[in-house]
Amino acid sequence: MDDDSASAIVQDLAAVSRIDVVPSLLRIVCETTGMGFSALARVTAGTWTACAVHDDIHFGLQPGGQLDIQTTLCRESREARAPVVIDHASQDPQYRDHCTPRIYGIESYISVPIVLPDGAYFGNLCAIDPKPAKVSDPRVVGMFVGFAQLIASQLANDKASMQQQRALLDERAERELREQFIAILGHDLRGPLAGIIAGAEYLRQPVAGLDARATAVAARIGSSARRMAALIEDILDFARGRLGGGFELRMVDVHDVEDALREVVAEQRSAHPDRELVVDIEAAHPVRCDRGRLQQLASNLLANALIHGAPGMPVRLSAKIDDAWIVLTVSNEGEPIPEASLPHLFTPFWRQSAAGARQGLGLGLFICDQIVKAHGGTIEVISSAESGTTFAARLPIVATPGPRRGLHDKVSPGKARNGTTSA
Repeated sequence: MDDDSASAIVQDLAAVSRIDVVPSLLRIVCETTGMGFSALARVTAGTWTACAVHDDIHFGLQPGGQLDIQTTLCRESREARAPVVIDHASQDPQYRDHCTPRIYGIESYISVPIVLPDGAYFGNLCAIDPKPAKVSDPRVVGMFVGFAQLIASQLANDKASMQQQRALLDERAERELREQFIAILGHDLRGPLAGIIAGAEYLRQPVAGLDARATAVAARIGSSARRMAALIEDILDFARGRLGGGFELRMVDVHDVEDALREVVAEQRSAHPDRELVVDIEAAHPVRCDRGRLQQLASNLLANALIHGAPGMPVRLSAKIDDAWIVLTVSNEGEPIPEASLPHLFTPFWRQSAAGARQGLGLGLFICDQIVKAHGGTIEVISSAESGTTFAARLPIVATPGPRRGLHDKVSPGKARNGTTSA
């Protein structure tokens, strides 16, 4: 605590001013000893600064006032970390020739160290008077020591309180920044993208009168804009969970699960007209889930398979009812996932591809995992050179999920719920 900069001194003055009992302690010190001036001083190796004073002898020092540290006995008290006590300076064999009594015209003097609970040296509780006083009485010294310890404790409490307040202010500022970040993603970016997508779709129509080359360019613009919109949705999900209020589900009894999944397949076929999607959906039983999140789960798994699977091989999606579960599997052929990568697949911003393709932000599988967990289900992956890669997600049909889970919930590497092996 030896910072004697101007800003540090201002902070120390403010800290002492927040301790309501200090003026009373300084007054009691003077009344008990008969001395006319008492002070609580911040003392460093190079400065002596009055933080609070009680002055009945017109010594003239005010809070914030400073003395040359070399002219004070507090310097010696600080170095020894022990009280300095003088009853009658002109007759004291140790201090009668000392510069401090001569400079300030004092006869009685006492200075007791104020040491914080963590061992840091704050300063001194001291008193002076031009007349002699019996301050070496053990009861007087004990009173000063007790008051110094009380002040040290209050200073430590004030420091902790101020740190807590600063943390709360930082948290509030961070929360406001999060809200601004999400607002920008949710409105300022999605709005223009929607306009680009709508414009690209119009240009593709015969009524636009474009030639084949221009129509193809419009199609690429629309495809790119849709991919940007999907990235923004992923970031929004991540931001709401990791930085915001958590991952929420709108749980309802969904009676058209098959239609919901076929809508996703149609979207992926439109985005990847050159790829073969093999679909096997038999899910006529109502499922209690968030319909949109179920579609997002299927879409992310299909997108992952299309990106990382062998280009000339089909991607397969299956949805079946198995007892009390709906089981959604997505498979692709191609290079297997390296074993070293398996523990990282559901980690946010992790991107891996044996083929070298690095698309997206690496949030797709992370969000899939969180959707499944939020529904109270499990997800696992099996990958080998012989059978390719299959992600299998199991969601309960009727079970109501537990407390809301956020995207900030972590997945243990290599493990899914119920002890099954997962990516």
